[in-house]
Amino acid sequence: MIGYVTLGTNDLERGGAFYESLLAVAGAKKISTTERMVVFGTRPDAPMLMICTPFDKQEATFGNGVMVALKVDSQEIVDQMHAKALELGGTDEGAPGPRGDSGAYFAYFRDLDGNKIAAFQMG
Repeated sequence: MIGYVTLGTNDLERGGAFYESLLAVAGAKKISTTERMVVFGTRPDAPMLMICTPFDKQEATFGNGVMVALKVDSQEIVDQMHAKALELGGTDEGAPGPRGDSGAYFAYFRDLDGNKIAAFQMG
């Protein structure tokens, strides 16, 4: 159902480098680039993550209560993505570990523009 999610950035080059390195951990890569947008994914017909400078040319800000959750294939990838985000200058919002009793395993962090991201693996 979800085709893509877009996050705002105030520095496309810096944000693009952050996500290119981070998403490579989960097997995603840069699919497309324009003067104000970078698109990442595993393939063009699967859900994608885009970062962009705002169309209205105002400052990009993060939404309080807004979060993008990236589903990955293993707990090890969750751990690696969290560590990579912090290595790249992101901030910790919740260390990797089990959440609830469903077997879910999550980690939370913020990107360089303050957007909240979760990496998770179910069961």
